[in-house]
Amino acid sequence: MSERETMEYDVVVVGAGPAGLSFAIRLKQLKPDTSVCVIEKSSTIGAQILSGAVIEPQPLDALLPGWRANPPPVCVPAGEDEFWLLSKTGGRKMMVPPGMKNHGNFIVSLGAMCAWLAPQAEALGVDVFPGFAAADNIYNEDGSVAGVRIGDMGVAKDGSHKAGYTQGIDIKAKVTVLAEGARGSLTKRLIKRYALDKDSDPQGYSIGIKELWQLPPGRVTPGKIVHSFGWPADTHTYGGSFMYHLDQDRIALGYVSGLDYSDPKYQPWEAFQQWKNHPMNLPLLEGGSILSAGARAIVTGGWQSLPKCEMPGALLIGDTAGLLNVPKVKGTHQAIRSGMLAAEHLAANGLDATGFDAKLRGSAAMAELRKVRNVKPAFKKGLWFGMLNAAWETATGGLSPWTLKNKPDWSSLHKLGEYEEPKRDYVQRALPPRDRLAGVYFAATEHDEDQPVHLHVADTDICATRCVEEYDNPCTRFCPANVYEMVADESALHGKRLQINSANCVHCKTCDIKDPYEIITWVTPEGGSGPNYQNL
Repeated sequence: MSERETMEYDVVVVGAGPAGLSFAIRLKQLKPDTSVCVIEKSSTIGAQILSGAVIEPQPLDALLPGWRANPPPVCVPAGEDEFWLLSKTGGRKMMVPPGMKNHGNFIVSLGAMCAWLAPQAEALGVDVFPGFAAADNIYNEDGSVAGVRIGDMGVAKDGSHKAGYTQGIDIKAKVTVLAEGARGSLTKRLIKRYALDKDSDPQGYSIGIKELWQLPPGRVTPGKIVHSFGWPADTHTYGGSFMYHLDQDRIALGYVSGLDYSDPKYQPWEAFQQWKNHPMNLPLLEGGSILSAGARAIVTGGWQSLPKCEMPGALLIGDTAGLLNVPKVKGTHQAIRSGMLAAEHLAANGLDATGFDAKLRGSAAMAELRKVRNVKPAFKKGLWFGMLNAAWETATGGLSPWTLKNKPDWSSLHKLGEYEEPKRDYVQRALPPRDRLAGVYFAATEHDEDQPVHLHVADTDICATRCVEEYDNPCTRFCPANVYEMVADESALHGKRLQINSANCVHCKTCDIKDPYEIITWVTPEGGSGPNYQNL
């Protein structure tokens, strides 16, 4: 076995999202001589970033004071806010909750914003490497994190080396900064290895499914922001929508489903399509066309689910740490804020991660999360209790003397026959795409078919036996990209076996989170593989 090639830096950052890039920029501003590299698994920067996204600009103002003179390509000042409670046939306009008022904010494409941030990091001397998928952590002899190992390229499905095989390099660093977004695959291993979650609740997630539409001229009101809840979700399923009016007759829209849902027959992708066909949305979208589409898990556990964010030789920032503010439906300002805080901490402490966790917990980022810590968990008791509790928590500024607990999302799924199936009051759909496979087309996802499957199922016998009986294979419904399919197989107990269509994967991580047996592990495919989002 040949010795792996090694590159050495002072700091390696995993993930070129808003947290990772903000960190790199801030560290170079403070310590220009520090060598920093940012690695990103997608083929180009921003190609796998998907978010709402309305951003609070204050952290960006602090990071790049002149940014408004040279804004990202998609950047529309927020206009009027609307908040609706939908029924199947109509809706009631509600008072906009204080946390969702967006005056002074900006609607952006987070992917385009990251593509705009990356050259600014490079101008400061940061090495930014897209197409580099970090496959594993590497460690020093004393047990501290030593950096990351990049995945090999040119490995065939059967594990043999193809003609263009190249061994992945090791990137060694004094500090490794994990900025992988929600449910990072390396972060997951580090949390386990260092027991970073021993004093916190399990992390919680939602899945956000989003499309960018081009509409006929005159329909879009640039800056308008509309959120809704209610139909098509039943009162025991956490769900809501966003619709952001952009420039150039474009509109960004999406639907978020809490992955703590209990109905094993629930389909997040179908709920999104149903919402699009609501009488308030259909006339707006009819005659338009989809430009891009995708899905991504969102981290929603909040204050009580925050793991320890430092370990020997490494730290966690942004969504990897779990800093999204659920009632605000925003995490970008928290990502930038935490990235800057981490850079300032390392710059002041000779690149020693020790003490970062305490600094983060004492910061404005955590104060913001503490205030709203009880809002999302209360919805487990149903929509109306959740709404009432949200009003109470808002009125008291989060000063309740209690903290509601979070459970792992996979544990909330009811077994077949052990629950009352909700009445799905769905409509006949008229808008594209017709099914999930047609939707995958708009994600422009690409994987070399002849590479090892990056979705590891520990025991496929469970899929063909217990899971058929107990849940009727929910992976075939919760995946927004039709990756998991039960195909006919007469030799299997129930006449079907699991087929994994890994080339469809849009890297949303839902399967790694929601599988009720916890036997699915998402690992990085070959660098550059996956979705290629345009302006999501």
